[in-house]
Amino acid sequence: MKRRSVLLLPLVLACLLAGGAANVAPAPSLTLATDGRSEYRLCLPPHASGQVTAAADTLVKYIREVSGATIPLSEGGAAEGPRIVFEIGGTEDPSAGIAGLGDDGFAIRSEGDDLFLAAETPYGLQNAVYTFLETYLGCRLYCPAVRLIPRRSTLTLPAINDRQVPVIAFRMLNVRDSGFTTWHKLNRNDDFGLFVHTFRLLVPPDRYFPDHPEYFSLLKGNRTASGQLCLSNPEVFRIVCEKLRALMNEKPGARFWSVSQNDTYVPCECSACRAIDSAEGSPSGSILAFVNRVADEFPDMTISTLAYQYSRSAPARLKPRPNVNIMLCSIECNRSRPLAEDPSSASFVKDVADWSRLTHNIFLWDYVINFRNLVSPFPNLRVLQPNIRFFVQHGITSVFEQGLSGFHGEFAELRSYLIAKLLWNPDIDVDSVMDDFLQGFYGEAAPYIRQYIDTMHAAMEASGEGLDIYGYPVRSADGYLSAAMLDLYGRLFDQAEAAVQGEPAVLARVRTARLPVQFAVLEQAKVAAAGERGCFVRAADGSLSVRPTIDSLLAAFVQGCREAGIPALWEYGTTPDEYGAATRAFLESGTTTHLARGKAVRLGRPASPKYHDGDRAALTDGLKAWDDYHMHWLGFEGEDMDATVDLGTVRTISRISTSFLQDINSWVFMPESVTFSVSTDGRDYRLVGTVRDTVPADRGGKVVAPFNVAFAATNARFVRVYASSLKTCPTWHKGSGGPAWIFIDEIAVE
Repeated sequence: MKRRSVLLLPLVLACLLAGGAANVAPAPSLTLATDGRSEYRLCLPPHASGQVTAAADTLVKYIREVSGATIPLSEGGAAEGPRIVFEIGGTEDPSAGIAGLGDDGFAIRSEGDDLFLAAETPYGLQNAVYTFLETYLGCRLYCPAVRLIPRRSTLTLPAINDRQVPVIAFRMLNVRDSGFTTWHKLNRNDDFGLFVHTFRLLVPPDRYFPDHPEYFSLLKGNRTASGQLCLSNPEVFRIVCEKLRALMNEKPGARFWSVSQNDTYVPCECSACRAIDSAEGSPSGSILAFVNRVADEFPDMTISTLAYQYSRSAPARLKPRPNVNIMLCSIECNRSRPLAEDPSSASFVKDVADWSRLTHNIFLWDYVINFRNLVSPFPNLRVLQPNIRFFVQHGITSVFEQGLSGFHGEFAELRSYLIAKLLWNPDIDVDSVMDDFLQGFYGEAAPYIRQYIDTMHAAMEASGEGLDIYGYPVRSADGYLSAAMLDLYGRLFDQAEAAVQGEPAVLARVRTARLPVQFAVLEQAKVAAAGERGCFVRAADGSLSVRPTIDSLLAAFVQGCREAGIPALWEYGTTPDEYGAATRAFLESGTTTHLARGKAVRLGRPASPKYHDGDRAALTDGLKAWDDYHMHWLGFEGEDMDATVDLGTVRTISRISTSFLQDINSWVFMPESVTFSVSTDGRDYRLVGTVRDTVPADRGGKVVAPFNVAFAATNARFVRVYASSLKTCPTWHKGSGGPAWIFIDEIAVE
């Protein structure tokens, strides 16, 4: 029997044509069910695979849920009566329109009372089923926990004659829910034996660096284990190939193997590596030369590598081998404007064009959320479509939009839904798709949520502000996070909540959507401290008390995050409870007094203006910072810190304390030592204690360490704190030779 099939086109999605529609006159409409009953049978091809059978079961299940009608399955296409026919490839009948559908495309056609779903592969047939569910049954899967199944006992379909083949062949979101991925026709990286940042795995520093430092990056005359590999070293090539062979034997089904730089800087500066990079005009030269050699060793595999950060620019002449895949990453780019229109993204736009001239085997890795503050306003929804279109225009057929693996964070469900639709068809009507989602997900609150989205995006565009994937909700005079705009957002959410008060599940979604606005208000209040809209109110005597609205807002925000199941507020951690506790500690510190609070400070060297405006008053403002150097810390780059506090009069004191921060990923280290001295006249100082650093310099993560001294009660007016900095990053560090930072917090005197 000849095999043919047809798949259905979503009304939500515009058609992506590949080879044109089949030349068949439209058939009249057909009725799949009447009053909850159906005469149809679903005909499967002989010896249908498990994936085909599963697709059939899904279609039957949803038809039953929508209409109440049960459609039996049968093998083969010769059943009596009206039929839904699944057919996969192999047909010689040109009217079936199967040729050219590829791995995941599909075609649809109705003939008389019969409906045909056709594809070249089971995967394509699966895509047809989920498209049919959305387009003709009106079903939606907004997120794993929210689906829409309309109920109507009679199902009448229009005449259908169409086909879809996506221009983006590999479409990936890092969503781990298999049901959402399948429904929205997304891909997974199941074919990767190794994914990214693999140098450390292929040549482990713990194993090789002690005896063979020459295998690793040379930086300013020193080999470093925290950087990359020395790609001109023949032993490195041998080790990498041996490791890959062993891993390939363990995963015989994997076809993609990443040989790619670590997630750090420090390319090798040895003469051999530098010569290649110099000749090619980019550090990608030595990487690609190495990866090409590896690819030659494994011609039946795809060897993937990164064009990322320092290696993002394409080499001048060196071309990737046909089996080399380039993962080109946009991590540095601004997200407030489309890439092709943003002057600050011009270098990335050039890199896309340059790599596209060298190869079409490009995997575009884009970033679509705020990784530093996941629950923070991030109005990038309007750039999603033009950016994906830009990738397609440059012949890129593999796109990964990195968000979160779980459905939490600002508009996580909406953003994932829109991206999934855009990856399948970059030319959808985004406004229509968004309105459809908002209505289904937020119900009667949808108009207010839409107004919030539009108002915020318009305010950002009018202000010209940028949007950084590691940004903070900083207040500006007239930007999208100005005081006036935050107040407006609050009123819109008040209306949204009021509209769905009688629907607990929908109300919970609205309150989750409100969390980013609450977070922005809290963060801005912490920065403002005792200033306008700050978290403290200053009394006439100078004492601080917590503003009641902030106290209640913090409680509401933390509870809202718990109820929404939000596990973390930034990419690498900080649970809502931890955020609440840290903020509470900050608020409590502001109401605790000590002898130095509010006193004048003199700095031997000015602090960096990048943080807290370099304002020395931060050292005695009574506010304790936490593990984020952006707030209430003073930073000193590549130099010691020397601060003297004038208590105003001679006082009896017995304790001096302060704190320093370490965040080596940001070039921030503990001081080597801190000395504490006192004086009654500001000229002659007496040492009262020295505290040496006990935090290992290579300790990762963020560490806040106290540096305290207690001593016999003594009289003093001036208190001096001197911190000795490393000044330059250690040789093992990725910033080796560059300036090291120290950050100091409040100086308390008792």
